[in-house]
Amino acid sequence: MLIPQRRSLAALALSLVFALSSLAMAASGVAPAPLDFKLRTADGGEITSEMLRGDIVVFAFGAAWLQLPRAQVQGVQELADEFGERNVRVYWVSTDSDSPKSKNYATDVQLRAFASKNGLKVAVLRDPDGALFKQTGVPGNQLPAIVILDRQGNVSGESIGGFDPRRKLVDTLSPRLNRMLNGKEQ
Repeated sequence: MLIPQRRSLAALALSLVFALSSLAMAASGVAPAPLDFKLRTADGGEITSEMLRGDIVVFAFGAAWLQLPRAQVQGVQELADEFGERNVRVYWVSTDSDSPKSKNYATDVQLRAFASKNGLKVAVLRDPDGALFKQTGVPGNQLPAIVILDRQGNVSGESIGGFDPRRKLVDTLSPRLNRMLNGKEQ
């Protein structure tokens, strides 16, 4: 009986240390480092973190092999249509591999076909090794996922793992994006 109690106390102490160190960092004004990335587009272009500084960015992470209802994928385009003129950049980010030896391989042609089939007009970016996806801290590394970056390039708020098929993405994210656009949330 004594050993489980020690483990519980140790876990509690570790949680307390983590919470206090997080508070100390926040109080000291040490901000998390903005994400640094360079992603290739399925059209052969490139998007970098520096290009996006100053804008709010929504990354919709997914993969061509992941079977999603068309309405869910179209929700990403609806979000871009709703917020595009307000300096919110929306991207579909494919985690499909770019190596023909991989079982999750998708060519740029296949990714463009996926976008066309699903009515996506937003740029399709490639994150083939999942480096950016892993940096964003999506709970459980769940795909599909939505990650929002603030104007400084930091992950803003909690990432969303999975798309709720019962709710429209615009309805889900509009309050949060509007607060960010009005400077009330970083």
